Amino acid sequence: MKKVMVIGASGGIGQAIVKELAERNVDVVAFARGKEKLEALFADNQYVTIQQGDALNKRELELGMLGVDVIIHALNIPYSKWEDNLEKIMRNVVEIAKRYQAKLGIVDNIYGYGRGSEKKITEASPKYPHTKKGKIRLELEEIVKKSGVEALFAYFPDFYGPGAEKSMLHYLFVGVANNKMSFFIGDPTVKREYIYTLDGAKAMVTLVEKPDAYGQGWNIPATDVISGNEIIEFMRQEEGFTKKVWTVKKGILTLLGFFDEDVKEVVEMLYLTETPVVLSGEKYEKYIGSLPRTSYKDGMKRTIPSYKTNIEK
Repeated sequence: MKKVMVIGASGGIGQAIVKELAERNVDVVAFARGKEKLEALFADNQYVTIQQGDALNKRELELGMLGVDVIIHALNIPYSKWEDNLEKIMRNVVEIAKRYQAKLGIVDNIYGYGRGSEKKITEASPKYPHTKKGKIRLELEEIVKKSGVEALFAYFPDFYGPGAEKSMLHYLFVGVANNKMSFFIGDPTVKREYIYTLDGAKAMVTLVEKPDAYGQGWNIPATDVISGNEIIEFMRQEEGFTKKVWTVKKGILTLLGFFDEDVKEVVEMLYLTETPVVLSGEKYEKYIGSLPRTSYKDGMKRTIPSYKTNIEK
């Protein structure tokens, strides 16, 4: 692996992957639409080349491909644009990978597995998605598998960490950083997984470095499960957070969805806060090595300052 293009390099997991690659002295093309944000993140990094572009435009994707032998597809777009744009983006990425004979690593999620169960989900678990977004994820996977491109899929739970502004915990962290009224989405008594972006990046980069990892799917679980109430209590004790936290459940989101398409799309994903999908990392640890496991305490202590920085700006 000599040079990697990261598509979606300005997002939470994307920027963490770029930085992890650079720390391993790998040359990286950081691809995203916002040049200003890319420059703020990577302008001083000698291993990173900034490439502004839209993944819906094959020509713009192709501009950054000189010398690239691995593409990491980490792009996330608003839920309301999934149906219209995700397939187009994936077909563009696959076509470019095929043209340049590049391997492909895909940052995926758990939606394709459908509802959780009492047992941890393995890569061999059947996929029965019951949501529109879960079915879309499986369709994208089929596009890649039928393309002939050498690819791997990494399945992650919800992210949290610096720059992860589309995460379920985002609105809680904004309130904590401001010490203002905050919101927790879903049932705060249910324990589920959230993975720290830097852990996800380390696992992802390690996978794409391994030739034998391609042609397979890999679960990347979090350190453990944790409830919303436990997170809120941590914020009160460790961050001195004193304000009220409102619980946002299905009824409120459904109402707000009449005014905001992206909020409307969140409603069908609330099953993850009721019957959580908890991943098994046994396959990764058997064939790849130990999973990065930052404790929730350490991960959140490192995350909140990034929200404070954003507020000050």
